Amino acid sequence: MSLTFKERIHERIDSLSNSEKYLIDYITKNLKRVSRLSIVQLSMKANVSTATIVRAMQKLGYSGFTSFKFKLEEEYAKDMSFTNVEDVDQKIKEAVEKNRREVAETLRMLDRGTIEDTIQKMIHSQKIMLFARGLSELIAKEMLIKLQLIGKYSEMHDDPNIIRTMSKRIPVEDLVIFISLNGKTEELVEAAENCKNNGVSTVTITTNRNSPLCALSELSLIGYKSRMSYFPDYEVRSRLPIMVIARILMDAYVIRTQQKEK
Repeated sequence: MSLTFKERIHERIDSLSNSEKYLIDYITKNLKRVSRLSIVQLSMKANVSTATIVRAMQKLGYSGFTSFKFKLEEEYAKDMSFTNVEDVDQKIKEAVEKNRREVAETLRMLDRGTIEDTIQKMIHSQKIMLFARGLSELIAKEMLIKLQLIGKYSEMHDDPNIIRTMSKRIPVEDLVIFISLNGKTEELVEAAENCKNNGVSTVTITTNRNSPLCALSELSLIGYKSRMSYFPDYEVRSRLPIMVIARILMDAYVIRTQQKEK
């Protein structure tokens, strides 16, 4: 059975320095308040360094300050309120679940036939053009690097004027891949219209099945977008679903090209 906080102090008090003893005395007198503090806040209130806090906790047998608070919560759950710790822990669990669900639902929604058709278009195209804007550019750049590493002629563009201009003169032998979370970005939609009018094959990676880009593209790979956002005031929603799709697509493309070479 693990020792309680008071038992740890009784057994190991002699191993503590004077500053560490002062810290433990402060914690003992302010248990309820300490349970709601971060290590930085405790450092300021007890007037000791965060290093002192970590060393004291380790000498008492805890892995760190947060571990200490969790153990303390278990010991004093019936007598003390640790709602702040519990709330933070629950929010972190919700964040983990949000990301897990985005990946799981995206995998469930992916159509094997659409992936295969996209791969074949990639293989038989003379050049692959990647168009993206905002945070989706990071995913497009990763795809570009991978395509270049395996010797596939490709380009990536994120400037709206260049996207509009180049989309008007892409030859029909090329393939255009649009990467857009909502599928509504104006310059990408305009580029998709230009491609469609000129008979250029297009693929869209998005989370919005009902978007203008999907309507204009020959093939669409759809991911799952959670309604929850931890940055509601900014357009920085998670690109995890389209990142998962992009990586699966690139892995599958490499597998197919290697099989073709054999």
